[in-house]
Amino acid sequence: MDIQTEIENLRQELHEHNYNYYVLDSPEISDYDFDMKLKKLQELEDQYPEYRDANSPTMRVGGEVTKNFKTTVHDFPMYSLSNSYSKEDLEDWYVRIKKNIEEEVNFTCELKYDGASISLTYENGEFLRAVTRGDGTQGDEVTNNVKTIPSVPLKLNGDGFPKRFDIRGEIVLPHEGFAKLNAERVENGEEPYANPRNTASGSLKLQDSAEVAKRPLLCLLYNITGENLKIETQFESLEKARNWGFNVPKEAKLAKNMDEVLAYINYWDEHRHDLPYETDGVVVKVNNLQQQEELGHTAKSPRWAMAYKFKAEQVSTLLESISYQVGRTGAITPVANLKPVQLAGTTVKRASLHNADQIEKLDVREGDTVFVEKGGEIIPKIIAVDFTQRDPDSEPTNYIENCPECDTPLERKEGEALHFCPNSDGCPPQIIGRIQHFISRKAMDIEGLGGETVALLVREDLIEDYADLYILKKEDVLPLERMAEKSAENLINGIQASKSVPFERVLFGLGIRYVGETVAKKLAKHYKSIDVLESASFEDLIEVDEIGERIARSVVDFFSDETNRNRIDRLRDYGLQLEISEDELTNQSEKLKDLTIVISGVFEKKSRKEIQKLIEDHGGKNTSSISKKTDYLVAGENMGPSKLTKAENLEVQIISETEFLEMIGVE
Repeated sequence: MDIQTEIENLRQELHEHNYNYYVLDSPEISDYDFDMKLKKLQELEDQYPEYRDANSPTMRVGGEVTKNFKTTVHDFPMYSLSNSYSKEDLEDWYVRIKKNIEEEVNFTCELKYDGASISLTYENGEFLRAVTRGDGTQGDEVTNNVKTIPSVPLKLNGDGFPKRFDIRGEIVLPHEGFAKLNAERVENGEEPYANPRNTASGSLKLQDSAEVAKRPLLCLLYNITGENLKIETQFESLEKARNWGFNVPKEAKLAKNMDEVLAYINYWDEHRHDLPYETDGVVVKVNNLQQQEELGHTAKSPRWAMAYKFKAEQVSTLLESISYQVGRTGAITPVANLKPVQLAGTTVKRASLHNADQIEKLDVREGDTVFVEKGGEIIPKIIAVDFTQRDPDSEPTNYIENCPECDTPLERKEGEALHFCPNSDGCPPQIIGRIQHFISRKAMDIEGLGGETVALLVREDLIEDYADLYILKKEDVLPLERMAEKSAENLINGIQASKSVPFERVLFGLGIRYVGETVAKKLAKHYKSIDVLESASFEDLIEVDEIGERIARSVVDFFSDETNRNRIDRLRDYGLQLEISEDELTNQSEKLKDLTIVISGVFEKKSRKEIQKLIEDHGGKNTSSISKKTDYLVAGENMGPSKLTKAENLEVQIISETEFLEMIGVE
């Protein structure tokens, strides 16, 4: 046997033993024998470096150091799930589904794992990369760290898997491993970790992958995403993923109706504490993937899935004081400062009181004993006061009248729930918050510049607004605390590189109230440049699709402020993109203006993403469900029968992929 064959056979054998141990939980050799084989492979790879393989079992021990995690765009968005907290929520969801799907609907029920979301990409059966959820569109690439997790297959078993696909899941830290990790920390005189979820999430961003390898992380997979997968149902996808070597929990169950869904939820609500890792609910998915495609997505969530959250844990504690925070828009948020208490695995010291109306409604007062729970087990909130514990001499809470930061009298407009500080250009948290928003990932995404550095730059009087970033020099930032030569250079280079960020993201970064990422894209596409948008009237704006009066008024107010106009002039002078580029404009037209188009099925010439982009680039509106407002249905292979029937009943024009491409003049 030649050396290359010996190395490849040894790798294959170790991959199989790893799968048997960590996924099937049925080891066939002892830990000692496994370690000896791994050691032999390591020696051979060191001796014959020409046969190195990025996905060798020896890569699991770590050792790669990542200083900066690269931002990577997901091939397919990672949507968040809509949450339900009652049987009624689920039944309402089912009614909405049946309005669109006439045939029988089955469901796949899966446990909702409480960990760090991850997307793994495989190509030709080999592990390619791992990316965190991030904002759902792009995340941090953490490939080297995820390679160290034994339950992540580096090479897939068998065949029949797509050439390239993503598989999504959660990286968790099981209870036993978490307890052992904390015991070691306490023994070493270190602070124990607060909870498994945060520890798992933090592990993914450790710079040294060898440190990640020491943590007993587990990767649980639950969703395959890609083009032309040749899979018909969610339950089938779980079985196939399991056969390919992925760690797919066996608790998933097929449910024929909502009664079976609720029985599954009731069972796991009672038995979830028997699991080796944390779970905070159940995810219910329409099983048929064609039906999923017919139901489509909202901007944030799939319509075909719903997360049922188990009832949140509650505790009572003392409300020691109420303080007030100022956000980047000047919004004032009251915060309850609590006597520290353990809640759902974390120490809770603060909880949001939302606004003055909420304080009045609950009659919350300093010195009260309050009941606290985690809304969706994430954000702590006060749900009630224990009036039996109240001091008879306590006084009602008087909401503050002046800004806690700059002492400016607060304003509360009619119909608004929040109070605001109007001193937008003189109130430090607003100044810092505005710049932090400008540099955020969905906006300018400036490498080397974080929120803490922004606050430091403002406090040191180096910048007063986001336009000032573009006149910073390396020698300006070098004297800052913890700023070395290389980091100062990276910061300035990152700022300069942000000048190429496209117009829609610059527009979002300006921080116009109510103009989120989606609205910014809509306005950029409609008006093409900041100059045209700036001159748009209130009446013009509300004519734009999905732009309501509130957004329109906010845009007009923003551009009527001379300070804002001056900032934009400066950004233009510094070379930022304040209009859609020539390249983008070349590929755009108004050929589909005012047309609403639905696409369904599998296509030959273009991917679904490409067709959706073509619709938008040529002025059309792409939606996922058919209605009376639909102008065209672009029909591919294997289109869902419900969608076809509905289109025919509503007399929607059905066209092929070829006809659609001819319509816009694309080959």
